[in-house]
Amino acid sequence: MTYEVSDDRDRFDLARAHRWIATQSYWAERIPFETFTKACANSLVVGAYAGDGSMAAMARVVTDRATFGWVCDVFVDNAHRGAGLGKLIMAYLKAHPDLQGLRRLHLATRDAHDLYRQFGFTDLTAPESWMEIRDPDVYRR
Repeated sequence: MTYEVSDDRDRFDLARAHRWIATQSYWAERIPFETFTKACANSLVVGAYAGDGSMAAMARVVTDRATFGWVCDVFVDNAHRGAGLGKLIMAYLKAHPDLQGLRRLHLATRDAHDLYRQFGFTDLTAPESWMEIRDPDVYRR
């Protein structure tokens, strides 16, 4: 099967993407639709589309399109796993004109380090400099 990756917002299936992230991700379980909609509206979103036009995978990049980006919400539908869609999406993002010349491009992953290393990602430099405010239960309240 062949797939096409696009950042055309008119093609992006927001309802499907929300179902994936809210019910099958470990990082944003139960995220409200309104919150996810706002997150996508303020990010670069890409979809990978099967031959029939259905969205088979997605990714979101929170970015100012000048200095910084954070790759997140990378998800491949179960029916399309093993078809190389993670690599296809990452290659698309790596070449995307809005993501060129960034000083930093970050992501966090629990289990896909080998995939992202293929695209130049490494362990954090100076992790002792990074801080966070984390509320892992924010969507459960």
